[in-house]
Amino acid sequence: MSAAGGPAAPSRAGWPHQDSPFHDGERQAQERAGVADKIESVGRRVIRTFMPEDHRELFGKLPLLFLGVVDDLGQPWASVASGAPGFVRTPDERTLHVSARLHAADPAAPWLRVGRAIGLLGLEAATRRRNRVNGELAQVDERGLTVRVTQSFGNCPQYIWARQPAQELDAAGPAVAQPLGPHLDAAARALIGAADTFFIATASAAAAAAARGHEANLAPSDGVDVSHRGGKPGFVAVHQGVDGVELCAPDYRGNFLFNTLGNLEQHPRAGLLFVDYHSGDMLSLTGEASVSWDAPELALQPGAQRLLRLRVTRAVRLPGALPWRWSAPTPAPQLAAP
Repeated sequence: MSAAGGPAAPSRAGWPHQDSPFHDGERQAQERAGVADKIESVGRRVIRTFMPEDHRELFGKLPLLFLGVVDDLGQPWASVASGAPGFVRTPDERTLHVSARLHAADPAAPWLRVGRAIGLLGLEAATRRRNRVNGELAQVDERGLTVRVTQSFGNCPQYIWARQPAQELDAAGPAVAQPLGPHLDAAARALIGAADTFFIATASAAAAAAARGHEANLAPSDGVDVSHRGGKPGFVAVHQGVDGVELCAPDYRGNFLFNTLGNLEQHPRAGLLFVDYHSGDMLSLTGEASVSWDAPELALQPGAQRLLRLRVTRAVRLPGALPWRWSAPTPAPQLAAP
């Protein structure tokens, strides 16, 4: 309440003073990194409850939109929608419409349901611009989906490999799902081992509980996030064991908001998406995630501040699912050879 007894005034980003743009898990990760005191005020400035005009402009130019959702078991999945630029529209600063549907074989597709939390990432690979939107699915039908925006914020261009969209095929391939189970085949391991990029979906504990059918009062800071990770080809290690596969990737210095790691503090599950930019194949993984803040292996990863691990529980390959083909990539300055 304000001193006059009325509701607290919102900040310039739209946050009432009594609310925080971060949930408890995000604050725990920030505290562990020693940045909690300053990041609260930063978050209030850069995380908005609406999309600013430059974010809306970017979404309208994109041929791809990455997304994260949670299934009925609370397991996150990452995927990507595609279309001709303009397939993402923002009729107003709190509404985003996607004129596309995921392939029926996509493991994320069944969980695009009205009322579910969703995370979106708009990434313009050619310029390394990226903006995030988190919100709630307000409408889902044969024409696409509409999102009610609750958070909107930009991310820095670090670790993004620049690519130009070179060709849009008339239609995506058959995308017959190939379930791989927890044991990845040689082709899947090769795709991961050669990747310079992956996308990760995570959820707050409250968002995961709501997806499982439990009552949950979601604050604007709760929800699902999808984020980009980049590195030199081979930066994701694949460890094949008798019980399945564990992936290990370095976590580099970022914006210190700790949206992904904060979600994992509360709900240690994640969905990963790997894209073959030459063939259009997509590899979607989900499993149990953990973060190592002081593992000895960090010494072998120059620049890494933490290690992100995923024990794969399900994997699905979608051959030729992405209708776009891309130019050869240019590494981010942080990843260019000295």
